[in-house]
Order: sequence, then C-alpha cells, then structure tokens
Amino acid sequence: MARALQLAEQGLYSTSPNPRVGCVITRDNSLAGENLTGESVIGEGFHRAAGEDHAEIVALKAAVEPVAGATVYVTLEPCAHKGRTGPCAEALIHAGIQRVVYGMEDPNPLVAGKGLNMLREAGIDVVGPIMEDSARALNPGFIKRMTQGLPFVRCKLAMSLDGRTAMADGKSQWITGPAARADVQQLRARSCAIVTGVETVIHDNPLLNVRLPQVERQPQRIILDSKLRTPAQSEIFSTGEKVIIAHTQTSSSIAIANAELWQCGAQNGRVDLRALLKKLVAEQQSNEVMIEAGAVLNGAFLAAGLVDEIVVYMAAKLMGREARPLFDLSIHTMAAQLALNIKDVRAVGDDWRITAEPDIES
Repeated sequence: MARALQLAEQGLYSTSPNPRVGCVITRDNSLAGENLTGESVIGEGFHRAAGEDHAEIVALKAAVEPVAGATVYVTLEPCAHKGRTGPCAEALIHAGIQRVVYGMEDPNPLVAGKGLNMLREAGIDVVGPIMEDSARALNPGFIKRMTQGLPFVRCKLAMSLDGRTAMADGKSQWITGPAARADVQQLRARSCAIVTGVETVIHDNPLLNVRLPQVERQPQRIILDSKLRTPAQSEIFSTGEKVIIAHTQTSSSIAIANAELWQCGAQNGRVDLRALLKKLVAEQQSNEVMIEAGAVLNGAFLAAGLVDEIVVYMAAKLMGREARPLFDLSIHTMAAQLALNIKDVRAVGDDWRITAEPDIES
C-alpha cells in the first residue's frame, strides 16, 4: 500500500477533477509453490488524467504475467459506475483477482461502498481500509467536494518575522527568497484554481501561473473585483489562458482580452465567497483552490470559515509597524482569538514554511 500511495502521488498535478489513485498487483510466492517468501510485484500503475485509464486498469495492462489469483493494493475503492471509463471493480472481477486491499472508501456518492460490495459478491476477499489517513491526505479536495460540495481551500502567504505581508502602499515583492517562490509553484500546480484580489493585481501585477516544465495543466485564475477595476494591461492576461473576473455589478462594459466575467451575488458589498466556491465546484469541478491575495481577502475567507489550510512562508526580515498584517481580522479580545493547529514546519532555502489548519474545535 505504501508503494501504491507513492504511485498515486505521481498524479498530483494532473488528475483533477478525478482523485489521485495508485495501484499495485502482487502474487503470493508461497501459494505459487516457489522457494521464495513474501509477495512479488507483477504490475503497478497510477491514474494520470481524467478520461484516461484508472490506476487499476493501468496496473492490469502493465502486468508481466497472468493476474488470476493475484492481490491488488489500491489507494481508493475501485469504482463501480461507468463514466468516461468502465467500472474498475468489474475489470478486477473479470481478471480473476483473488484479493483486493484498499486504502479508503470512495466518497463519490456514485461509488461509496458499491465497488467493494461488487467485489465481495463476486467472491473476492476485500481488506481495508489500510493506511487510510495517508490515502485521504492525497485527495483532500476531492473528498471535500464530494462530501460538502465545496473545494479544499488553501491560503498561501509570505510574511516577515514580524508578521507583515506588504508595505503600507500594498507592495509585497519580494519578501521571501527564490527557494520559497519555487516551492509555491508546486502548490499552484496541484490547485484547480488560484484566487486573488484586484488590489493584488494592481499593486503586484502577478502572473499567478505554473512555471514548472513537467506540468501541463494550468489552474484557473480568478480575480475578485467587485467594482471591475482590474487594469486591462495587467500581466495576468498575457499568458493566453482565460482569466475569470468575479464581480457584483449588474451591468458592465468592460472588455479585456482573455477575460471572462462572472457576475456573483454580493455580501457586504463584496463577492459572496461561499457562493463563488460553490460555483467553482458546479461549473469547473474544482477540488483544491489556493488563495494568493492580501490581508483583506485572506481575512475574509478565514472569517467566513472557508479556509482548510494555511501555508505561510516566513522570511528572516523585519518590515515594521506600518506594513500590512497577515490577515485583516476584527479580533478585540483574547476570547475571540482564532486557534490554529501546526501541521508542519520546515526550512525552504533561507525561509521557513509553516503549514497550519484552523482549529475548528477551539
């Protein structure tokens, strides 16, 4: 199963909107009468992209010998419905697989235990969940989309040692070093969408695209711009891919090359954030969304209870009291503070990366 999880991770940047899944096929040497111990791997694979073979089918096709009587280790319950491809559970049955060990049950309502039941009814020994926490960690966005109808939201921020993210005039390039900025590319690559605010576009003029040679899929970039103030000459429009501008105006005459306007509902005069996330799920099947914005928008997402993970890159610099904070939050008492659970802290070049999640029980 550990090997299957490693394989699944190879689809980290490409499988969306499908889940990342890995599969390993083995046979028991003792049952084969060979003078060996343990299991031998006879096939393996992972799901690479939507519309292509699922991990189980890739592993079956890659098998170096007949798979009848073999064991399959798969990180996610084999599907039991026909989408762009056929049911994997059915393929395993027809292949004569004897045992299936799975990492986690599929949260997709079209599957949700049906694949496991199909295997059991066919007489296949089904074992699991195994290493479930690791299997779930591979697909936080897919799980949340299937169970809550919302994407997994990650806030990415860069700050100084005194917790500042931009100067008073809004300028923030560059707080962290090259290694941290390269690390951000990997977070972007696994995201389905990147959300920013019009102020960030105006002050930093970012591209917000993925610049990794091995990555083909670009995340959808979205600008939250309630009053449609985005400059038409902004760099974000220069890559050729469509950029969505989410606004609240009832009518608009704005015309920007490579821009698509989304009129959204308003909340306190700004784009309704929850409604925007639901629209991303409904129209684009977004699993993971990353916020790359300033203190106001980051604070709004956090205050609305829409943030699942916070990734902060901290530089050994001081920017002073006039600089802008990490989150713009209206907190006036110790009792109102928002607690976080630190999941990981590690050095990235000359900076530190802190990964945390809101403590929903506090």
